[in-house]
Amino acid sequence: MAKGSITDRWNNFIERNLLIQFIDVVLRGCGQVMFQNNPLTGLLFFIAIFIGGYSENLPQTGYACLLATACATLTAYLYKLDKTSLRAGIYGYNGCLVGVGLATFLNNSIYLWIVIIFASILSVIATQSLSIFFKIWKLTPLTAPFVIVSWIILLSSYEFYSIKGIALPTPHNPIQYLNHVNTISAFSSLIPDTLRGLSEVFLFSNMVVGIIFLIGLAVNSISSASYALLGSFLSIIAVIFLQSDINTINIGLYSFSAVLTGIALGSIFNQPSISVTIYTIIGVFLTIFIQAALDIALQPIGIPTLTMPFVLATWFLLNSNKEFTATNIK
Repeated sequence: MAKGSITDRWNNFIERNLLIQFIDVVLRGCGQVMFQNNPLTGLLFFIAIFIGGYSENLPQTGYACLLATACATLTAYLYKLDKTSLRAGIYGYNGCLVGVGLATFLNNSIYLWIVIIFASILSVIATQSLSIFFKIWKLTPLTAPFVIVSWIILLSSYEFYSIKGIALPTPHNPIQYLNHVNTISAFSSLIPDTLRGLSEVFLFSNMVVGIIFLIGLAVNSISSASYALLGSFLSIIAVIFLQSDINTINIGLYSFSAVLTGIALGSIFNQPSISVTIYTIIGVFLTIFIQAALDIALQPIGIPTLTMPFVLATWFLLNSNKEFTATNIK
């Protein structure tokens, strides 16, 4: 009978097989989008992404996500970056999001795939650069490399016809109170909207995809799954009372950054507790106000906010309260 835990035996096996090791790291890279260092979680996330892509007539998103995560991971191997971070999938998750994002917003052509490969390599460089920069404040890049690289590519698409945008927001000056929510009727779709908020982390608006993501989180961490649900649920409650645009609420666009904020503050960078939960709720509410502000600020130039509200809110909260000691810093 083999000695050691299943995890130990698996780690020993992948040490001897580079192909299996590479696949393991790619899967972990996808799981790390929601802070989960687990290949099974990553596999479930990939499955959800492919389901979401095909259900929304965007099958290229799944393949782009897989390609970008693999390219980012390979880049980290070739440049011999920190082995511990590499094997945990840290250099893959921003590439993963870059692949989904560019395939969602840009025209599907040979040029798109070339740009995705280039952008996934840039995401690793950005991750390494920001990691060094933020060591001063003991903060991590989070998904900022994905946002920065994607914004550069998406803005440049207005100038380059070969990578023209097909799903970018239409540039326009902000107009207040369009389709604002009816508070009572909005609560009737609270649960579906909460699940769609989870799926929007990967730019899908699909209940089934949200459920699979939730299962993937629970496989590795019940607390992460719980805080993800809390973040999505509270963000919807808040924007209903604030009477935001009903269509934006229904498809989960106010929730996805709050989901990541909830996971980060509630279960990754702090030990779950009552005080940490209150702290996390504050972070979730801050995230939706940053989301609204960035949505308005970026409307005239026609690019999405992506996960920047999560990044800014989490940096702000983590740097402002050093009493909550980080226990699993990414």
